[in-house]
Amino acid sequence: MSFQKRLNAGEFVVLAEMDTPKGVDISELVANARRIKGRVDAVVIPDMANGVMRMSSLGGGVVMHQQGMEAIIHICPRDRNRLSLQGDLLTAHVLGLQHLLVVDGDDMSLGDHIDAKPVNDLDTLGLLAAVRGLQEGVDLAGIDLRGAPAFLTGCAMGSWANDAEFEAQLEKAKAKIKAGARYVVCPPVFDVEKFSSRLRRLKELGAPLAPTVFLLKSVGVARYMAVNMPGTGISDDLIKRIRSAPDRVAECLRIAGETVAALKGMVQGVYIQTLGWENRLPAILDHAGL
Repeated sequence: MSFQKRLNAGEFVVLAEMDTPKGVDISELVANARRIKGRVDAVVIPDMANGVMRMSSLGGGVVMHQQGMEAIIHICPRDRNRLSLQGDLLTAHVLGLQHLLVVDGDDMSLGDHIDAKPVNDLDTLGLLAAVRGLQEGVDLAGIDLRGAPAFLTGCAMGSWANDAEFEAQLEKAKAKIKAGARYVVCPPVFDVEKFSSRLRRLKELGAPLAPTVFLLKSVGVARYMAVNMPGTGISDDLIKRIRSAPDRVAECLRIAGETVAALKGMVQGVYIQTLGWENRLPAILDHAGL
């Protein structure tokens, strides 16, 4: 069953993020994708995440399509103006890519081309409006198209550290859904109980939720996020669990899998993010019982 049919049917969906290469050698991308073929519902392809120049999400999505896998491509207003964005969307449809995730795009000052200038001709609401317009057969200039594309479009929520930030993110998500988003990717979950306390309000959005399950690669990563990213829910007990494990990498994979399994009965999907450790995705799925 396709990703869209499973989503529409209310079934649990598993999304796995995979970065494109910094270059044209796609062998690792293809190998990692083949390892999880049939075990995930779609592969999510970021578009130069963290401001790092890589093969575009459009190219990565086509590679996944060639492998017989459904792809969700990131599309963001950071790097392209409204002409280029709309042109890429039309191209995506023609190339068989019909799943989108509209995101803001990471700050390029953290990437490898710090002198690059962001475009941001549209914001995410404007981009969602552009997607909806194209599907209705008209571009942002009001000109009729010769054939309209069809997309299943999702959006992402930003993180929050307190109640006020949560309410702000909730309002932004409501606006994105009103603008055409059909599902919502939530920030990383490290404390399932803490996340569950927000779930009633999140379900008020009326759209399928896919919380992010972020693979902690080490004690150092866990400690850094706990200190510098308030609200992540990374507890001292979780850090101690990783530190005391005889095999810390294996324990991190186990934690990610357990989180996926715990969320399965609470929400309609998960978004697994491994940031370069895509070869570890099968192990996470094993621990999750998927």
